[in-house]
Amino acid sequence: MTRILLISDTHSWLDPALIKHIEAADEVWHAGDVGNIEVCDTIMKYKPLKGVYGNIDGAEVRKTLPENAIFPCESVKVFITHIGGYPGRYNKEAKALIEKEKPKLFICGHSHILKVMYDKEHDLLHMNPGACGIHGFHHVKTALRFVIDGDQIRDLAVIELGKRA
Repeated sequence: MTRILLISDTHSWLDPALIKHIEAADEVWHAGDVGNIEVCDTIMKYKPLKGVYGNIDGAEVRKTLPENAIFPCESVKVFITHIGGYPGRYNKEAKALIEKEKPKLFICGHSHILKVMYDKEHDLLHMNPGACGIHGFHHVKTALRFVIDGDQIRDLAVIELGKRA
């Protein structure tokens, strides 16, 4: 069983309220627009970090994180990218990788809109944790936590971190 904290769009700001959620997770996954390497460094003081860079990320973050991450977590194949769309509205690059790699879990960020949807056509679960930073148009900072247990994705919960300010 692996407990995951999924975040995105920190834009160089790690909410102090996230620390207790980071500590409770086994791994933290970041779906891009990290903002600066200090966000990665802070997370990695507590837990392992997997993630991707986003469109606002500079060279230092891009040296640390890939554009796309495809990896197994227990028996679930995971695909994370920053700009990917959602079921029925994937961008061309994400759709091509979904069709080639056949992940069970597809994660992206970018939109700042929290969304969890099942994609019947590709037999996968799509997650976008929204945004947990203070920059952007979102009103409430959000993240997701869930468990991967063998081939099951379960115990999904939305974490609300308060108003963006």
